[in-house]
Amino acid sequence: MKKNLAILFLATCVAQGVFSQQMVLKKGTILEALPVNDSISETFSLYLPTSFSTDKTWPLLVVFDLDGKEIQALSMFVHAAEEEGYVLAAPQVRDTASLADNMVKTTQTVQKVMDLLPIQKSRIYTAGAGSGGRYANLVPILSKDVSGAISIGASITNTELLSIRRPFHFIGIVNKKDYNYPGLLSVKKILDRYRFPNQVLIHSGDKLWPDPSYLKRSLRLFTLAAMRKQLVARDSSYIDGSYESDVTHAGRLKNSLKLLLAEQYLGEMMGVYGAYKNLDSLRMVQRDIRRNKMYRSMKRSESAAFLKESLLKEDYLYYMEEDLLAYNFNNLGWWNFQKSEINKFIEGSNKAEKNMGHRLLGYINALAEDNIDIVQSEDLIDEDALAFLFMLKTILEPDNFDFYMKIISLSSKNEDFGTALFYLEEAFKRGFNDKETLYGLEHTALLRINPKFNKLVSEYLKDARYNIKEQ
Repeated sequence: MKKNLAILFLATCVAQGVFSQQMVLKKGTILEALPVNDSISETFSLYLPTSFSTDKTWPLLVVFDLDGKEIQALSMFVHAAEEEGYVLAAPQVRDTASLADNMVKTTQTVQKVMDLLPIQKSRIYTAGAGSGGRYANLVPILSKDVSGAISIGASITNTELLSIRRPFHFIGIVNKKDYNYPGLLSVKKILDRYRFPNQVLIHSGDKLWPDPSYLKRSLRLFTLAAMRKQLVARDSSYIDGSYESDVTHAGRLKNSLKLLLAEQYLGEMMGVYGAYKNLDSLRMVQRDIRRNKMYRSMKRSESAAFLKESLLKEDYLYYMEEDLLAYNFNNLGWWNFQKSEINKFIEGSNKAEKNMGHRLLGYINALAEDNIDIVQSEDLIDEDALAFLFMLKTILEPDNFDFYMKIISLSSKNEDFGTALFYLEEAFKRGFNDKETLYGLEHTALLRINPKFNKLVSEYLKDARYNIKEQ
């Protein structure tokens, strides 16, 4: 334990001369709130693997989270960094800041880490999940110093920014229920055409973040690519161990009849190990899978689901735009019907359509939330459009009471107490019982003295704060 927490003393000098300060960095623990420099208040987080020493250079993985959870995001990579020997850093980038501001913070953080530690300049990578992944994809496009990106549950937003003259290594990690899954497959085809090194790793979990083994494999893929480019010494035992591990995983997928995943995994292995191994045996296994009747049936089913999904997404996008422009509250019934149809996919027996149903629900939710962000960012907020979107969210996420409360607050602000009371009762029916949140809602002072409000509260929460008698 003492060895794992060995202290590395590093002195850094402030540029203006006589003053210098000593920074104490511990190995094997996440270090928070390290100053980027002395002239600004920006800080970053850092992790040094327990094997860290200053007698060699190290690869750097810069982890992003745009919602203020960069320490949690960095912690997800700690095990992988320990196993694969990477330094981790996490700057304070935010979704509310401009791209230019975030790039400045990222550049300053990377420079600070390089001033402090022996980082191999040709092996700087980025990573993130969701919005952090989308930003991580942009950094190597905008900075020639970054060699690759790990994108979890996020595709490259604008492939037109890609340049054949500035390739980078892209690794996407996604599950088949994520609405980004088809987009990542499409981006892979573009990257293949541009001859960018890339892999898409498909995990079987239901959450955004995959099992840590996928993060470890991502760092291993960067290392194998660096060996191929002779950026680090070729390690035959490392390559053999990695290859055997991947062969075992592919065999496990095949034996459990996850044939689509097995065939895709073998395809990724071809690109990774082609420079190191004779892959004839893998090609034979992949060929046998492709000839398998079950595989062909699965492939047809998934292709049909992709086609159906693309058509439905076009409808959703069209009607979302039309309904917001026309404040078409009457079309909420259509959206409710679409939600019931999606539920049928999710609850059905067709595996490809089940995954498609989850992706469609995720897509509409993302579409609604993006529009909420757009409306709320305007100087003059369109409250009718906002009310429509809040109502839509109660259809899409009927057990998320935040949106019921938002409608109640907004409707009360405009003295539309009928709408406020309707959504209050709907929330009560679904189990809402947070009286403190209810009584603390903004703009609801007049609503709270309404006899119908107090009757509802008394009926569902047993007592009301006010006792108003109807005349």
